[in-house]
Amino acid sequence: MNIGEQIILNIEKLGNQGIGIAKKDGFVVFVNNVCPGDVVKVKVEKIKKNYAQASLSEIISPSQYRTKPFCPMQKVCGSCQLQFIDYEYQLKLKQQIVKEAISSIGGIGIDIPQVVPSPEVKNYRCKVQYPVSQTKNSKRIIAGYYKPKSHEIINIKYCPIQPVICDEIIEYIRNNAALFNVSGYDETKSAGLLRHVVIRHSDYSDKNLVVLIINSEKCPGSIKELASSIYNNFDSVSGVSVNYNLKKTNVIFGLKTESIVGVDFIEEKLADKIFYVGADTFFQVNPKSANNIFNYVKSYIKDNFNEPDVLDAYAGISTFGICVSEVSSNVVSIEENLRSVDLAKKSSQFNNVTNIEIHGGDAAEFFANEKRKFDVVILDPPRKGCSEQSLGNALKLCKDTIIYVSCNPATLARDLRFLVSKGCKVESIQPFDMFCHTYHVENVAVIKVK
Repeated sequence: MNIGEQIILNIEKLGNQGIGIAKKDGFVVFVNNVCPGDVVKVKVEKIKKNYAQASLSEIISPSQYRTKPFCPMQKVCGSCQLQFIDYEYQLKLKQQIVKEAISSIGGIGIDIPQVVPSPEVKNYRCKVQYPVSQTKNSKRIIAGYYKPKSHEIINIKYCPIQPVICDEIIEYIRNNAALFNVSGYDETKSAGLLRHVVIRHSDYSDKNLVVLIINSEKCPGSIKELASSIYNNFDSVSGVSVNYNLKKTNVIFGLKTESIVGVDFIEEKLADKIFYVGADTFFQVNPKSANNIFNYVKSYIKDNFNEPDVLDAYAGISTFGICVSEVSSNVVSIEENLRSVDLAKKSSQFNNVTNIEIHGGDAAEFFANEKRKFDVVILDPPRKGCSEQSLGNALKLCKDTIIYVSCNPATLARDLRFLVSKGCKVESIQPFDMFCHTYHVENVAVIKVK
């Protein structure tokens, strides 16, 4: 096998990032945009010591699980990597991805049940984050997702996995930004004003919060005028905020967000509770699937404990803490984003939750300094997972059960391996499909500490 050579492969399975895996004379070859069961012709692009990478040239014999993508932009947009695969089979692939990660990375042998499907597979994504730029000659504003493995923006005018109103708001900004002398961002020169448009859509209220991320330290009149125009032209827009980000970074949000017109939050409903979701606060992008997860965790606690003391760590706007409060004696919630803490307190007051303490601060520091012990510790960390120090300190605070919620099977497996090394037992892992048509999968792991 040589670089540039065309070879025939039978795709055996998908790896944990949705990449196809095949073997040529016992040598592993990775290929994008393929489905298990495909027989394909590929071009060898790179050869490493233990594997090769190849690009798809031709599908010789398609897998029985291939289907026509419902989005015409699927091949060029980097968001829905698996949309060309039948949805039921997507769930089986994700089940296998979780199983292999837990086994190979975590060293844990445990049955992985079927993935709980998303109640909706279209129009489900209630958070939209579009980078913004403009064409070189005509200066036309473009906004969309990045082309795979690039920072080239695909100008997306219709996305079937998000609510239609989001497309309409983005299109309005495209067509009207220039009227207010608002320029698109040039990443190569760190010039131009409008960097991103973020929309938070409420599945519960059908309202929208629009956030304009700008390359400035203060809000110019042009952005204020654009914000007012968006607010006045869409009855479903409850508010428009501005976030300031001057850094030359891939991070979307800067540290400061300011409400320009209307309110700076939307209301969302999970497990019969109302939550206030802000511009830059964490909240699950698929509320209906998230509802399945929260009810699952709540039911587990109700069925296995009698009003336990619960610690909700990496709490965001305290969604887990508030949801499980009615089956708990006392809940302590810890979150470092202070805006999330404010909204969590507002949500707890609205829902008349009186048995929750909401603290602002770093979870690892809280673990190290807290003296109380809890029957249940809920961990819902970022995609990178927890540090060993945080896990060790969480163990010291937990009397019985850790419920670990993760969107990354690899880091979940790594962290479970550490917990098992400390004497814990993984009781169960339940996958949920939060991100339809992508390789991502959410998991709820139940870990006994004694």
